[in-house]
Amino acid sequence: MNNIINIIKTKTNLDDKSIKNIISMLEEGCTIAFIARYRKDMTNNASDEVLLKFQEVYEYTQKLFKRKDEISNILKEKEVFTPKLQELLGTATTLTALEDIYEPFKGTKSTRADEAVKNGLEPLANIISTMRHSSDEIKLKAKGFLSLHVKSIDDALKGSGDIIALRYSQEIRTKDALRKNLLNHGQLVTKKTKTFEENGLYKDLAKINQKVTYIKSHRLLAIFRAVNEKQLSLKIESDEEYLINGIKQYRIPKHANSSSIYVFEAYKDGLKRLLLPSLKRELLSALKQKASDEAINLFGKNLNELLITPPLMGQIILGIDPGFRTGCKLAVIDENGLYLDSDVIYLLSDTKKASQIVLNLIKKYKITAIAIGNGTGSKESATFISDLINKNTLAVKYAVVSEIGASIYSASKIAQEEYGFLDVTIRGAISIAGRLRDPMATLVKIDPKSLGIGQYQHDVNQSDLAKKLGAITYNLVNRVGVDLNSASYKLLSFVSGISERLAKNIITYRDEIKGFTCKKELLHVKGLGTKAYEQSVGFLRIKNGKSFLDNSGIHPENYKVAKYIKEKFELEKIDNNLLQELSKDFNCGVESLKDIVIELQKPGYDIREELEQVSFCEDIKNIDELKEGDFVSGVVRNITDFGAFIDIGLKNDALLHISEYSHKRISHLMDVMHINQQFKNLRILSVDLEKNRVSISLKD
Repeated sequence: MNNIINIIKTKTNLDDKSIKNIISMLEEGCTIAFIARYRKDMTNNASDEVLLKFQEVYEYTQKLFKRKDEISNILKEKEVFTPKLQELLGTATTLTALEDIYEPFKGTKSTRADEAVKNGLEPLANIISTMRHSSDEIKLKAKGFLSLHVKSIDDALKGSGDIIALRYSQEIRTKDALRKNLLNHGQLVTKKTKTFEENGLYKDLAKINQKVTYIKSHRLLAIFRAVNEKQLSLKIESDEEYLINGIKQYRIPKHANSSSIYVFEAYKDGLKRLLLPSLKRELLSALKQKASDEAINLFGKNLNELLITPPLMGQIILGIDPGFRTGCKLAVIDENGLYLDSDVIYLLSDTKKASQIVLNLIKKYKITAIAIGNGTGSKESATFISDLINKNTLAVKYAVVSEIGASIYSASKIAQEEYGFLDVTIRGAISIAGRLRDPMATLVKIDPKSLGIGQYQHDVNQSDLAKKLGAITYNLVNRVGVDLNSASYKLLSFVSGISERLAKNIITYRDEIKGFTCKKELLHVKGLGTKAYEQSVGFLRIKNGKSFLDNSGIHPENYKVAKYIKEKFELEKIDNNLLQELSKDFNCGVESLKDIVIELQKPGYDIREELEQVSFCEDIKNIDELKEGDFVSGVVRNITDFGAFIDIGLKNDALLHISEYSHKRISHLMDVMHINQQFKNLRILSVDLEKNRVSISLKD
């Protein structure tokens, strides 16, 4: 345990006590979300981010110690487990270091050195390695090792050289030094293949010769994709002459005997034949993983910004999925996101009838907001709705929202379960309406990879991507909280302590009782035991519950002190001294008490309320109307390493290259902007009608 604590301590900056507490709670079945929110006093008020990092380090450390045990057992079975090896394994802090220690004992494949050992040449290799003999003496000694398989002195010297080369290639310090050299000085070089397309997607990547430390992650991912598509070849080049001179200078004693030439040649062979190829492959793999990790982190940040978009609650919303030939699909949802009605209108053939259908829906359901998807026909749909509102003086607002992923949802299993009685196209309109009402509740139903908010998403480690995006969604859902009576089972499945199966059971029971009136009713849900209740209940909300506490983030374990505080004190006048007293009286941590006071001050508080609200009545434009120098407004839809894609009312989003954000150098746009951020002063740089692309700038 102490070893695990020491490793975690160096990577998280948490103190020993907090680390022990967190490990203990995780082993008891507590989730990170629960620990972060309701056990702050046991973690020294560690943030969600710190705890997620802790979980990552803890899981890695567990793998590390499991691998240490595996290697130790193997070495013991082989009867080669020395005190020195035990010490090396004990001090190793990475899986790479462990594998370096274990490598000489693997014996997974037959090498030239293995063959030489079988032929009895290891003693000769030991003699040569001392570099104490002359060349003639070595040749004389080599005669004593001739056999059926070693027919000449040259064969003996060559075989012993193979043994020395392998030993050199397995030296831990040598490996570490070469790793650093390749990382700091290695050159990444690309070359065209025979199937390279001269004017294709990868034309700018054909002749790269750049230090690996300087190449950007998005560029690396593009190169790896080109290699997979057999458009390019890729290799790492190193200064071998410099490395060989290093061997001569630091590994061969200046006053060594003439036999040192055999050692020098063996080291060179070990370097060029064994070490460099292996370490170059390792570096390429590490570069790919690093680029993948950076792309995944960017994807995660974008997803977080998208999901945290403020909701438009308490309104009846009409969703419009624009279309020409097949018509515009309409769907109405209520304040809780439940489906009410649907229809189809044809703007090209019968505008009058379309107007009447929409007006009837607005009147019948008292619609107050309209969400229009930004796909094909968006401009015409927005113009139609704008004219309809103005002509009839309607108290209705409209907004254009991203419809990316709506078609994916429409055909998904969850859409079939929710709206199997509706046509697939109507489900898309429901999704569009839901994006205006509550983006988080709507978008969790869609695979994040289908939301158009990443880069090279199919080229990154898919397991890592899924894990990261799942963690981002899980963390945010629990920070925001979930309305128990309107949430889909998919949204509920991201709540701490609730599995997808349990979420479906909650929905089934909710339908049976016609909605929850207090949180205690959760204990009647099939399969929901006391641990799941403890872990989940604080993150659930009931808007019109029996108690004010049902619509709060206060955990039932603290209801007693919460009621006492509400009845006895003016919330604004509560200070630390009072909190210290209450902590002793009710056995409740001070940090937990602070959260309780905040919840009592802001009943039903949603962290999204403080963010930039949805922008209504966006201008819809035609690309033919734009010209260089025009100014437009827009909403950020995606952020990548090289730029941001901004919805300015066209079918395709416009590109704001990172160099066009400011006259000052920006390291990453994620540092200065976020998904769904609105801009009013975007200047048109160029319009490519043929490719339907627009470039924009924020520079003066």
